[in-house]
Amino acid sequence: MCYTKFAFSLSLSLISIFILCSSIPEISAVEYPVNVWPKPTTFHWTSPQAILLSPNFAISNPDNRYLTAAVNRYLRQVLKENHQPLIEPPLHLTSESPLQLLIITITDLTSPLTHGVDESYNLTIPSSGSTNATLSAHTVWGAMRGLETFSQLVYSKPSIVASGLYISDVPLFKHRGIVLDTSRNYYPVEDLLRLIKAMSMNKLNVFHWHITDSQSFPLVLPSEPELAGKGAYSEDMKYTVEDVKLLVEFGMEYGVRIVPEIDMPAHIGSWAEAYPEIVTCANMFWWPAEAKWADRFASEPGTGQLNPLSPKTYEVVKNVIEDVANMFPDSFYHAGGDEVVPNCWKVDPSIQTFLSKNGTLGQILEIFVNSTLPCITSLHRTVVYWEDVLLDSIIKVSPSVLPPENVILQTWNNGPDNTKRVVASGYHVIVSSSDYYYLDCGHGGFVGNDSQYDQPPGTDPGNGGSWCGPFKTWQTIYNYDITYGLSEIESKLVLGGEVALFSEQADPSVMDSRIWPRASAMAEALWSGNRDETGKKRYAEATDRLNEWRYRMVTRGIGAEPIQPLWCVKNPGMCNTVHPFVS
Repeated sequence: MCYTKFAFSLSLSLISIFILCSSIPEISAVEYPVNVWPKPTTFHWTSPQAILLSPNFAISNPDNRYLTAAVNRYLRQVLKENHQPLIEPPLHLTSESPLQLLIITITDLTSPLTHGVDESYNLTIPSSGSTNATLSAHTVWGAMRGLETFSQLVYSKPSIVASGLYISDVPLFKHRGIVLDTSRNYYPVEDLLRLIKAMSMNKLNVFHWHITDSQSFPLVLPSEPELAGKGAYSEDMKYTVEDVKLLVEFGMEYGVRIVPEIDMPAHIGSWAEAYPEIVTCANMFWWPAEAKWADRFASEPGTGQLNPLSPKTYEVVKNVIEDVANMFPDSFYHAGGDEVVPNCWKVDPSIQTFLSKNGTLGQILEIFVNSTLPCITSLHRTVVYWEDVLLDSIIKVSPSVLPPENVILQTWNNGPDNTKRVVASGYHVIVSSSDYYYLDCGHGGFVGNDSQYDQPPGTDPGNGGSWCGPFKTWQTIYNYDITYGLSEIESKLVLGGEVALFSEQADPSVMDSRIWPRASAMAEALWSGNRDETGKKRYAEATDRLNEWRYRMVTRGIGAEPIQPLWCVKNPGMCNTVHPFVS
C-alpha cells in the first residue's frame, strides 16, 4: 500500500505507537477540558494533558485523492489556525517531546461516498512514550471525520494538542443533512461551497439541494436549456454543468454527498416559461379573493403544476431526470411530490374531463408516479419523496405504487406522528419535521397586504404570521428525538434527519446565521445523541460547548449567530435557569 506523508520540512521515521487501553474509564462531556463538536460517542481521557504540536508536524496517509485533499487541508489548519478558546483549557502542558506525526490507516480505500458508508474512526494521542498519534478508520470518509476531531483538539499559539486520550467514534444515524432551497432566492456557488465546508466541520454528510421550485429554475440542463434560459431569475443566477461538477467534487473532498431535488408535479410554476402547454394554473393569483383556503391554486405565491395527462409532460420530465442523474452521481434522487393542490389541476380542461368520468385526483397522481418512478429507478437511483405522496388527506397514491425497496419518504408535518405513520407502512424515513427542524420558521409571513398584522394592541399574535412558528431554537432542535414513539423495529427504519432552510425570507446575506449553530445542534443529536451516559438530556452542559464551538466556527469563516452573551461564556453555568450546583 502506497502511503503519502505531508509535512513542511522535517522527515520523520515511524516509531512505536502508544495505544491506550480500552479499559480506561471515560469522562462525561461536561468535564472535557477541550471541546469536540459533535461529542464523540466514546472519549477515554483519564488524566487530561496537552503537548506541543511540532512546527514540523506531519500526517502520513494511504494514497487516495479525496483523503489526500483532506489531509492537506487539515495539516494547514492545525499548523496555522492557532485557535484561542474563549476559556483557556485547564490542561497540564507536559514536558514530553512535541507530537511529530499522525499516522492514518484505512481498511478499505475504495468504499464510495454513499448512504450507509462506514464513518467510524479511532483516534489515539499519547502523552508520553511516543511522538506519533494514530487515526484508524474503515473508510476514507471515517478518516475525514477523525481528522476533524483531531483539528478541534489543537489550539493556541504555538499549537498545543490534547494528549493522553483515546476516542472511538461512530454516528448513531447514517443520514445527517441540510436542505437548502435555491429557487425562491438564489445562492452563488461560493456560498454553497461554504455551506459544504461548514457541514463537514459538524460531521454532517448530506446536502439536500432543493434546486428548483415555482419561483425560478436556476439549473442549466443540457437537454432542456430553455427551463433555465426562461425560468432563472437572470443570466447570472444559474447553476451550470461546470458549477455542479465543482460542487459535487468539493463535496467529495469534504465527505458530503449532494442529493438533488427537482420537485414535481407541484412547485413547478417556473417551467411554464419554457413549456406552458404542460403546466396547469400557471401564473394565476395563488389565492383568489374571498376564496376558501381549500380553493387556493397554490400554498404560496407562485402557481403551476405539471399535467400528468399530457404526453408532452413526460418527454420533458424524462430529459430532466436523465440530465440531473448524469450531473449528480449520488444514489439518492429526490423527486419532491409535496403540496399538490387540487384546484390547480381542476382548472385544466383535460383533467376536468378525466374527473367527469369518475376519475380521481389521486389516480392522476398515480399516473404521474407510475410514469416517472421507473424512469428514476432505471438509472440505479433510490427515490426520495416528501411524505405527502402517501399521507396527504386528498391527493395521495396507494402504497402499492411506492415499493419500499425503491422509495424513501421524508416527513415534514405533524412531528413524530407522521414519522410513525410512514415507518408503520414499512418505509425508510428521513425526518425533517417542521415543528423542530425548519430553520426558516418564526420570521413572520412574507405575503404582502396581510391584515392579520393589523390588530388592536393586546391581540394575541399567535405564531406571528409564520405558518410554522415559533422560531426553532437550538435547544428545540437538540432535544428532538427523531425516533420518539417508535418501537425498536420501527426505529431501524429511520435513516436520520435534515434541518431545512426554505428561502422565502433567506438569501446569502443571512444563510450562515439562519443555519448555524442550530444545524450543529442536530449534528450532535444525530451523531452521538442528546443524552448523557445515564440517559439524561444533556442540553445544559451542551450550552457551554456549543458556545465555544460557535465561536470556533466564526473564526473559521462561518457566520454563525451567537446563542448567549459573551458574559455567559466567560462564566460557565451562570446563565442557566437553575444554578449548576443546585440539585
